[in-house]
Formats: sequence, structure tokens, C-alpha cells
Amino acid sequence: MKYLPLVWAGLRRRKLRSLLTLLCILVAFVLFGYLCAIGRAMDQGASVAGADRLMVRHRVSITQPLPVSYKARIERIPGVALVAHFSWFGGIYREPGNFFPQMAVEPGPHLAMYPEYLLPEDRRQAWLATRTGAIAGRRTAEKYGWKVGDRIPIQATVWRRMNGDTTWEFDLVGIFDGAKPETDTTGFFFRYDCLDEGRLFGKGIVAWYTVRVSNPEEAADVARRIDEEFANASAETKSETEGAFLRGWARQIGDISTILASVLGAVFFTILLVAGNTMAQSVRERTCEIGVLKALGYTHAGVLSLVLAESCLLSVLGAAGGLAVASVLVAAGDPTRGAMPMFHFPAADVLAGLGWALALGVVAGLLPALHAMRLRVADALRRT
Repeated sequence: MKYLPLVWAGLRRRKLRSLLTLLCILVAFVLFGYLCAIGRAMDQGASVAGADRLMVRHRVSITQPLPVSYKARIERIPGVALVAHFSWFGGIYREPGNFFPQMAVEPGPHLAMYPEYLLPEDRRQAWLATRTGAIAGRRTAEKYGWKVGDRIPIQATVWRRMNGDTTWEFDLVGIFDGAKPETDTTGFFFRYDCLDEGRLFGKGIVAWYTVRVSNPEEAADVARRIDEEFANASAETKSETEGAFLRGWARQIGDISTILASVLGAVFFTILLVAGNTMAQSVRERTCEIGVLKALGYTHAGVLSLVLAESCLLSVLGAAGGLAVASVLVAAGDPTRGAMPMFHFPAADVLAGLGWALALGVVAGLLPALHAMRLRVADALRRT
């Protein structure tokens, strides 16, 4: 710490140049923060998906339905602990731009399958007792200003009612929170029996099943048994872990990880050149000063450390500012209006960003630091 004033004086020697370099690094790490948040969102929760949960869908496509009678047959398969089914509704709330997931489920199995959804017990009992009852995630409820007791009208795009009407109304009986920041709290869930008995067609079908296995290490075997059970049925199944299903869903858009890595790689390479040029110019301008330091007794390692410390300080300061700005912007909300429900910047990525900043400082300052270390006192003092 006693050398910090000396390092700081080096940065202040050309204030405008240091400030512009600092701003370049800051902008780069704002982009880093946003891309990390987008990557997490596109991951759609695959990183926190239950290791003991399987997704069972139609073998051809998830858009093809499965019979609701499959539930009883899946429950009898060895290794299966719990089964819940889902039916995508895909309705419109007020206007088409108001997107949020709407699904018909069985309340009991659904809440047991997803313990990360935190719903008070009295609200759970209210959902079980209310045929038109529904629960909404905290983010969706806050977005539209919903509160318990509200009547929520949803305009159907597929499932017409028995009387031909397209408007379904649900009583909001509960609002659930997430056990972790990564938990998706944008969902809107209502009772499957309400949908199935009230719709004009498509009775007795569901979109997919979620299966909890007794032993996560046997998940692959249980998935194989489920698919074998329906191998000769009219609606064959494809079973996979929940994480694999969600990653496959995200890959329909593209290889997000490769895209983000490519963008970040290009940005950091450019910033590396900028920071490296700044440090090289700084060392060239201070050749005589470095000679004086060596004449006063500073060792080669000491000079090397001073230049590297200056480079790392510049990089870390810019990165810290960029990460702070990125955190504020990401916390302000999802810019896609619900398309990325888990849009957040986790602490792990913040720490990773600081690690990258430190590495950037070392790499950018290494060549100038080696040049300063190798300077001979006589040669340095001659350049006045």
C-alpha cells in the first residue's frame, strides 16, 4: 500500500489519456454485464433446473399433445416419484405485447414438483378450493399491478370456450415468489380441470409431463423406461432431463454461448490494445523517471511491479465502474418486455468480471513493464 501514491501519480500524469482509457474499459464491462445477463436469460433456467426432473413430450415436437391418461402409466414406472402435466394456453392479456407464460396445471402436483415456487399455505389452500383460481409470479403481478382477489381476463388464441367465447376469466388467489434470484417468477398458472371442462375441443390432452425421479443418478434409465412404455403408442414420447430440454429450447435461436463469447472476445481484444498502448506510451514518457527510481535503489522486480500495478489499477477501476453501471441497468428491468424472464446479473458474473479485469491489466501492462525492468540506469537518465 505504501507504493500506491506512486502508482496513482503515474495514472495522473496524463489525466485525459488515463480518463479516456478508463472510459473505454468501463464501456466494455457494461457490455460484459449485459451480455452475461442475456446469457443467463437465454439459458432459461437450465443452470438451476432440477437434477431430479425429467421432461416428457411428444416424440415429434412439443407442439404435439399427449393424452392425459399417460400420467397414470408414467406413475407406475419404477424410479418415478412424482408426475405433473402442463398445458400451454398462449392467451393475450389486454394487448398482444403483454407476454407472459400461461399454463394449465394440477395445483397439488405442480407445487410439489417445484418447491422453488414459494406460495403461502393459505394461498395454496385457496387455489385448491377455487375452480377458477390462478396464481401468478411476483414479477408478472408487479408488472401489471395485480393483487390477490383480482379477476384476470385472458383472451384465448386457441382454446375457445364451450359457448364459443374466447375470453377466460380467472380469480387471482395467490402470488408466488422464487426461492432464488434465478427462479422464474413470470408464470401464470391456473387449474387444468377448469380448462379441460370448459374448452370447446381438445379434451383429455396435455402439452407435456414433468417427472421427478427417486434417484437423480438413475434419470437416464427412467427416461429410457418411459419412452419404452409408449414406444408402440399412437403418441410416442421423448424424455430428457429438464436442463437438457431447456438448453435445447434455447438453441433453437442459435448457439448463444458461442455468439456471446465471440462478441466479448472481440471487445476485450480491442480494449487490450487500447490499454496496452496507454501503458506503453506512459512508460516511454517516464523513461528518465524510471532511471531515477533505479538510481535510488528500486530493484528490477520493484519497477516491474509498479508498472503492472498501474496497469491493473486502471483496468480494475474501469471494470468496477462498468460492472456497477451494468448492475444498475440490468436491475432496472428486462428490455425485451418479458421475453427474457430471468434477466439478472448474478454475483458470480460480477466476480468473474473483476477477474477478467485483473487479467486484462496484467496482459496490457506486461510488455511495457518488462521494457521498464530492462532499462539500464545510464540509458534511462540519458533520455532527458
